[in-house]
Amino acid sequence: MGDEKIDTVELGTGGPRVGVQGLGCMGMSFAYGPTDADEARATLERALERGVTLYDTADFYGNGENEKFLAPFLRAHRDEVVLATKFALSLDPADPHKRVIRNDRPYIRQAVEGSLRRLGVDTIDLYYMHRRDPSVPIEETVGAMAELVAEGKVKHLGLSEVTTTELRAAQAVHPIAAVQSEWSLFSRDVEDGVVAAAAELGVGFVPYSPLGRGFLTGSFTSAEKELGQDDFRRQQPRFTGDNAAVNAALLEPVRALAAAHGATPGQIALAWVQQRAEVHGLTVVPIPGTRRRTRVEENTAATRIRLTGEELALLEPIAGKVAGDRYTDMTFTSAGRE
Repeated sequence: MGDEKIDTVELGTGGPRVGVQGLGCMGMSFAYGPTDADEARATLERALERGVTLYDTADFYGNGENEKFLAPFLRAHRDEVVLATKFALSLDPADPHKRVIRNDRPYIRQAVEGSLRRLGVDTIDLYYMHRRDPSVPIEETVGAMAELVAEGKVKHLGLSEVTTTELRAAQAVHPIAAVQSEWSLFSRDVEDGVVAAAAELGVGFVPYSPLGRGFLTGSFTSAEKELGQDDFRRQQPRFTGDNAAVNAALLEPVRALAAAHGATPGQIALAWVQQRAEVHGLTVVPIPGTRRRTRVEENTAATRIRLTGEELALLEPIAGKVAGDRYTDMTFTSAGRE
């Protein structure tokens, strides 16, 4: 495959043009344990060489540290990169294990200024509402975000983990370029509503955790036994206890297809997500996260894999057999409100 770049696509009607696969940057400084910072920086560079242009972060990741980590890379490549970051999540100062969600106008204005400062940029290309606070009308939240567009601080708007109704209400206020939600062979609840709405409205879809937080690669089978104490996957129901053993067994057809294609299980999982674009008739740009150049090579190569109808049918039953929710508290997700 050499240095052939991945293809590009428009992310939503009127949205930015990006590589068909993006890069989730969260793990470079948050959630997955210690990071080799030099290798992570080299990974950012290698991803760009491969044609990856959508780089995804959030102010919540490491309490702003992930945005700061990206800043030097952004300064060096600002015109080549489509920068996505998010607001809405923070930790309760009185209880560092408790998340706080805010969608109100004063908070949004405070959040965007903080992100611009940490990232060292004048404009955010794609600004997401990270999680939904149902106590604030979605129209009010998107109205405040639209003000940022008018002021030149943000170019495009995105929403994460929203329901069908919420997406439609938001789109009526201001064009939404992308919806970001978990979508993988293990997590398909978004197909019950918001995917069809996004396709109808011309909104792009950005699947996060398309590799099931690494589980679909086969790199671990039990979070409790194989991952460090500071790895947040140890707290997720799918990767612990009896659920982990049940779900590990579901990877057999993925491994079989990987062998048939001379690929890895992770590449098959990514190819499946990529082909959701044709199945559902919308733009799909997954953002697998990695901190290593070798994984960037592997992940971007997956954009060239085509699964046949028979192969897709072999993978179809997997999600329905998955044991455990994707979060301990599903009220933070669209599935918890849909």
